[in-house]
Amino acid sequence: MAGHFEPLPGGGAAVALDEVEISILRSLAVQLLELIGPGEAEGPDAADPLARLFAEGPSEPPSDPALARLFPDAYGTPGTDQDRQERAYAAEFRRYTETDLRARKRDDALAMVRSLDGLTVAGDRGAVLRLSPEDCARWLGSLNDLRLTIGTRLEIGDENDGEALLGLPDEDPRKPMVMAYLWLGGLQETLVESLMA
Repeated sequence: MAGHFEPLPGGGAAVALDEVEISILRSLAVQLLELIGPGEAEGPDAADPLARLFAEGPSEPPSDPALARLFPDAYGTPGTDQDRQERAYAAEFRRYTETDLRARKRDDALAMVRSLDGLTVAGDRGAVLRLSPEDCARWLGSLNDLRLTIGTRLEIGDENDGEALLGLPDEDPRKPMVMAYLWLGGLQETLVESLMA
């Protein structure tokens, strides 16, 4: 089980993590939360579900490439210029969906942090993280978001780019991010396999 998820009887998955792995995962999830930004502002409409339903979000894509990857345009082909009509459709779609998408991504990352905070590390053996099927879905979302963010920072366009970066010398400042990207991919893959077992 060390280093990869395994299915639990009755659903869910478990993984053994040492103290360093827990710390890295928690740190990455907190950084993701900071990147996504704070939740909805408090105010008179905060408790009104109907007001929240019709609240408008941003209509322009984020300028940060990692955020643009997490919150892509719904219209047009990525990496190409949009025509006027596609821009208008994308802006309208973003205006009504991005706030909810940000909230979901934030909830997923918070669930990851909370489950890691709930672990008790026993000496050098580390701890076993047990996730319910619902928690697995949240972890899959966060693992995916973390990989997209790190991949964007590393300018990874496809899996071949990631493999090529594996050969970087140890003194290259990108090496820790590459290792985290590949490790998160392994966790994500074994979590999917555990849920399909």
